[in-house]
Parts: sequence; structure tokens; C-alpha cells
Amino acid sequence: MSTFSLKGKRVWVAGHTGMVGGAIVRRLQQEDCEILTSSRADLDLTRQSEVESWMAGRKPQAVFLAAAVVGGILANDSNPVEFLTENLQIQSNILSTAHKTGVEKLLFLGSSCIYPRLAPQPLKEDSLLTGPLEPTNQWYAVAKIAGIKQCQAYRREYGRDFISCMPTNLYGPGDNFDLASSHVLPALMVKAHKAKVAGDKALTVWGSGTPRRELLYVEDAAEACVFLMKSYSGDTHLNVGYGADLTIRELAQTVADVVGFKGELAFDTAKPDGTPQKLLDTGRLNALGWKAATDLKAGIAKTYAWYCANVA
Repeated sequence: MSTFSLKGKRVWVAGHTGMVGGAIVRRLQQEDCEILTSSRADLDLTRQSEVESWMAGRKPQAVFLAAAVVGGILANDSNPVEFLTENLQIQSNILSTAHKTGVEKLLFLGSSCIYPRLAPQPLKEDSLLTGPLEPTNQWYAVAKIAGIKQCQAYRREYGRDFISCMPTNLYGPGDNFDLASSHVLPALMVKAHKAKVAGDKALTVWGSGTPRRELLYVEDAAEACVFLMKSYSGDTHLNVGYGADLTIRELAQTVADVVGFKGELAFDTAKPDGTPQKLLDTGRLNALGWKAATDLKAGIAKTYAWYCANVA
């Protein structure tokens, strides 16, 4: 196992305003390192000249590449140019400049949507590029796949220590709680909270409640990223997941229990279910010595406390 020390290093978290980037910044505060961040006002990551000049000035020695244009199915489907082109620009600019400026180590964060739509479950790293992608988010997926391949290319041609990891569905403090664009867990939390406050008898859940989803608390994802930065140096991207999934019905019930909503669950089967299952095989990461620490109910409780304090 390779070891890379963060002690005394200048560490850039690109995308620190996002949920994952923010969690990585919080986790790095436990390390003896200098944390570098850049706001959109100071640095446009889609412009190579700006990235080159910023990195030449700040000289990061390690980089967490968590910056990306992200969104749900609707946004992905409606804005394919932004999701493909801007993500390619961001990662190409940072990777090429990291090479030019001699960054010692870089971790690229992908997304579980890189895998073929019908790949066998649980999803193994080897399933990459074995079949067609989910059409609704293929633009984002293609950009992320390119990022993994770029890291492999820099490793192969220049011996750069650039690695990649693929987190599963994440939730936690800093999540998006806007019902129009949020993911399933924060959407259920907002609905359950509003139903509780209004004294509603029922909580409406999209779809049949039968699809299965894996969810990982974002602080655990950040822990995994720092763990990989310190102890992994390989060509293969690694899955980062909780290692188990549950049905949307079970998830909705757990959220209702945590929030304190006592009514019934009503399933709107006119609404889409999405993929039947999305579970990552985390065997490779577990074999290195990392496992998720936060169980779902505890993670939801922490997220709900953050939501009540910051959003609701």
C-alpha cells in the first residue's frame, strides 16, 4: 500500500462550495495541512489561462478535484452542452495544469452514473464501458468517464499519481433541498417536514416505492477521499459506497420516523421509478481497510438537524 503524507502540504479542494467539497474541507481540518480554496468570483475553472495562473501562484501539492456542473435528471436532459462541455473543460484544465505545475497527488471524483444502465448489480469497477449509458444523464457520465481516462493517461505517459474514485448517492449537510432539483433523500425530508408542520394525514412519495437505492453520508465520503489520497495509488478507479441498499419505501419510512411525521405513505405510481437498483460493489475499497461508519438513520438525523438549523 502506498503512503502519501498531507502533513505540511498545500492542499487544494476544487469545488469546496459543493456538498462533497465542503465535507472534504471539514475533514482536512483534522490534518496538519494548508487548505486552499477558490471562489467562482476569483477563478473560472472553465478558462485554462485562469486555472494556470491561479495554480502557478498558489502551488498546490495535492488536489481534490470535486468541482463539477451537477444536477438531477431534468437538468441533465435539458442542458446536455453544459453537462458535457463544462465538466470536460473543468477537469481538463485542472489535470493538465496539475501536470505542468508538478502537483504531487490528485484525486478525481466521478459519479456512479458512469456505469452502463443495465450493468450487473452490485456495480463492479470492471463494468465501466461494457454497455450503453442511461440516456438521461449520459452527457455528465461521458465527461466523468473521460476524467477517469485522463487520470489513467497521465499516470501511464508521465507517471503522475492521479487517482479516481466513484461515490454512490450522497446526502448530508450542504445538500440541495430544492424540491424541483433535489435528489430523493432531501426531497423526502422536505416533504416529511412540511407534512408534519401542516398536520397532513399522508406523505406522497414518487413512484411505486420498490426501486432500491444505496446512500452514503457525505462525511463518510470525505473520510474515504482523504483515506484514498493517503493510501491508494492505482490505475483503477475505486467505488465508494455504503455497501448496502434499501427500497424507496423503506427510505421514506425511515425519513418519516426521524422527522417525526406520523401519517401514512402514499405512492404516486404515475411518477417514474427510475433505475430499479443502483448498488456499488465496495470490495476493493473495503480490502484496503475502509468501511462506511455512519448508519443511515444516524446520518438522516444529523442531516435533518442541519436542515432545521440552516434551511427550514
